[in-house]
Amino acid sequence: MKPLLKLENVWKIYNLGKISLEVLRDVSIDIYKKDFVVVFGPSGSGKSTLLNIMSCLDIPTKGKVFLEGKDISTLHEDDLAEIRGKKIGFVFQQFNLLSHLTALENVVLPTIFRGIAPEERIKRAKKNLNSVGLADRMNHKPAELSGGEKQRVAISRALVNNPEIIVADEPTGNVDSKTGRHIMKILKDLNEREERTIIVVTHDIELQSFANKIIKIRDGEIE
Repeated sequence: MKPLLKLENVWKIYNLGKISLEVLRDVSIDIYKKDFVVVFGPSGSGKSTLLNIMSCLDIPTKGKVFLEGKDISTLHEDDLAEIRGKKIGFVFQQFNLLSHLTALENVVLPTIFRGIAPEERIKRAKKNLNSVGLADRMNHKPAELSGGEKQRVAISRALVNNPEIIVADEPTGNVDSKTGRHIMKILKDLNEREERTIIVVTHDIELQSFANKIIKIRDGEIE
């Protein structure tokens, strides 16, 4: 079976005047469909840069990135944006919800950019909010929701375009430990029940228990 996502000898180097900063050094990773991957490392380890490359937000300085066998490491931003819209759903530590929109409207938003018909947009959004236990909170705005509820809205939004890969950047960082484990159980359920590929980036060592694959990074290198 071929990897769904493959990084091959990836480097990320930033040129800061006369100084070259090597943030990633010769990173190679294979991620398969249905994997639940936890990328773990301390602050400054390079995990955020690695996340950006795995999620098509950035391209490597050297090396190759393959998504479903296609080399995406030299694509232009417009092409990368198209791939992100179709293939990848994002969950962020800060939730990134629009405060003037309801939970339902926040979830609907990505479908507008994909050109999905209005009736289908609402149908998808309601289905995903219901799947994370927010059927009775759809018409509430973010200020009326708890941290855990906001993150569940964010997960629903990540799912609405039916992506193959869910990328979660510190998804438990702004909630208490009990709510954080509930968020992780929702992601695990999506992985097992819907066969989604999940990539979680974190500094929280306890989240490794949810993974079938753990990637430890330190000083830009895989340990």
